[in-house]
Amino acid sequence: MVTLQDVARAAGVSIATASWAINNNKNVRIPESTMRKVRKVAADLGYRQNAMARSLARGRSDLIGFISDGVATSPFAGQVIQGAQDEAWRNGKILLIVDTHGDPDIERRACAFMLERQVEGIVYSSWVHHEVRPPADLARVNSVLVNCFDRLGRFPAVVPDEVQGGRTATEMLTNAGHKRIAFVNATEQTPASQGRLQGYKEALAAAGLKYDPDMVMTCTVDQEGGYGIMSQVMQTGATAVFCHNDRTAMGLFDALRERGMHVPDDISVVGFDNQKLISAHLHPALSTVGLPQYDLGVLGIRTLLQREDVGEKGEGGSANAASQNGPYSPIRVACPSVPRDSIRILAAS
Repeated sequence: MVTLQDVARAAGVSIATASWAINNNKNVRIPESTMRKVRKVAADLGYRQNAMARSLARGRSDLIGFISDGVATSPFAGQVIQGAQDEAWRNGKILLIVDTHGDPDIERRACAFMLERQVEGIVYSSWVHHEVRPPADLARVNSVLVNCFDRLGRFPAVVPDEVQGGRTATEMLTNAGHKRIAFVNATEQTPASQGRLQGYKEALAAAGLKYDPDMVMTCTVDQEGGYGIMSQVMQTGATAVFCHNDRTAMGLFDALRERGMHVPDDISVVGFDNQKLISAHLHPALSTVGLPQYDLGVLGIRTLLQREDVGEKGEGGSANAASQNGPYSPIRVACPSVPRDSIRILAAS
């Protein structure tokens, strides 16, 4: 194995100079000709730098911790991780991923493990958009929350824009001429249920339609809940329904089919999440609004690295302080419309 000593000897420089040249140490002034010579010799000899030594020399590990509570259980977590990994690679970083299954003890141990390995930052991600209480150790390193937030705004948070998403889903129906639009929401009060309801109201107002609370109903947002709520939806005289998620819409499809009714001829349906195993394979294919999982991962890493740069430049203090510029307002990522075949266009009245 070619060593740093071999490179220094072949280049006719000291070991320290060889190290500074290879690591591009900006705190040491080395003639450009010497830098080029050392690097050429290193390349010719096939020298491969030890990662740990490089980290010590540069003062950075190129490792980013990624803690998630649902890699194995969520259909969306993989896309968030893919976005984070792609953005990390583009910046010469590698992710160190731990799935905690939502166990606080594993979270604490994961943070300690990552800090021991000198990660440059930690992305803390949840499979469902909600308020969290991050591990205390997260405040010891540059950290960003993805698809979740803490009440005090101590950390930057990247989350879906639920209000915009609800507005977009409803606009898909108002733009098709529908005026009686039901909304099947989640029983549980969450950022998603509250935000999507607000977006629904805003879209109705923008279309000149009055909000009617009787057109809003709640259920468990799964296939069974959607199946059970169908009779209540039909009693409203709705020509269209916006479902909190695609699983609820799937249950609604089942109930309509049993009654000999057809989507979109008898009623138009829009879902949310763009869970492709459902939305793309229903008949007809479900028009829906997508959750921007990939973009959440990308922006989580991008936000982390931007904070690191600010910390290095001394603009606002250390990037390792959770409250560097806090409290933080969440960074909201747009949810895109995914039109398919479940919306009937009504003739203008």
